[in-house]
Amino acid sequence: MKPVILDHLPERLLELDATQLHRQLDGPTLIHLPGRRPQPLFVSVLQHGNEISGWDAVRRLLKSRYRRDPLPRSLILLIGNVRAAAKGRRHLADQPDFNRCWPGSDTVPTIWHDAFAEITDHVRLRKPFASIDIHNNTGLNPHYAAVNRIEPRRLHLASLFSRTVIYFTEPRGVQSMAFGEFCPAVTLECGLAADADGSDHAMAYLDNVLNLREIPSEMPPPEDLDLFSMFATVRVADGIEFGFGDPRRDLSFPANVDQMNFRELPPGTHLATLGNDPGLHLQARSHDGHDLSADCFALEERTIVTRKPLMPAMLTMDEHIVRHDCLCYLMERIAVEPANALAVDRGEESSLPETLP
Repeated sequence: MKPVILDHLPERLLELDATQLHRQLDGPTLIHLPGRRPQPLFVSVLQHGNEISGWDAVRRLLKSRYRRDPLPRSLILLIGNVRAAAKGRRHLADQPDFNRCWPGSDTVPTIWHDAFAEITDHVRLRKPFASIDIHNNTGLNPHYAAVNRIEPRRLHLASLFSRTVIYFTEPRGVQSMAFGEFCPAVTLECGLAADADGSDHAMAYLDNVLNLREIPSEMPPPEDLDLFSMFATVRVADGIEFGFGDPRRDLSFPANVDQMNFRELPPGTHLATLGNDPGLHLQARSHDGHDLSADCFALEERTIVTRKPLMPAMLTMDEHIVRHDCLCYLMERIAVEPANALAVDRGEESSLPETLP
């Protein structure tokens, strides 16, 4: 599998919605577009085929005044899983999750890992100004940005999108982590794919970043953002039948469980009701591999409750995602202080030439 690399937008591509892109694109495609400043902004959309806000934002942006005027900065656009987008799916049965296949992945190597390694090497040589990967959620969440390292330029980029910023180091093999080795990289989470305000927000953000001359190298003021760290991933135990508002299942979550997202839940908060198979069927595992289930959850008769204050993020009611990825992540608030900043990679500090031979 070789990625397609173009130096132009294919004719009428911007007229196609996400479900139609497969008519013109065979697979992951990199498109280089020139701008007044040659150091390019990298933007990734549709790594998950049913997360369409990124493509909607890009096509609307490029159909705006930039159809007539030059872009303020060169752009490298990655359009990801067009086959899955055609079916409205995250990924197809014969595909891995594209956003687990980038360099640093701990999943079984495939042709897709090779393709995304090639894309990474290609973009690295262009010394990108920044990297932005655009996603949607399947549960009710605010719009927020995520970073893989706490350092000034990433936090500034993130806070331009939302004052809510998440720091995470798992899962491995995500695009932002791979590109963070050589440029400031952020992930945008734009709410539900069906909500137009997600693409509105992403389009305005992209326009803003394209017009930046530089990204500040000092830590942003603490009052400019609420910073949270993901410390655990929550999954349903293998073999357990679960549902939402369905007491017939082994494990039944409230019908509106995703309304708990980004709420600081006190101890004793009801998370799930048990059926005929009693047990602590929720597994919380830290990102260094420790089992935190008994620290986070408790059994009270036939219910699972929080044992300590917890804040979930990305709680989903999509059973396929729960089974094949996770139910949610758990977060804790952290202070924004210079002492928290980690060293910036030398690659991020490299000076230009901005052009390649």
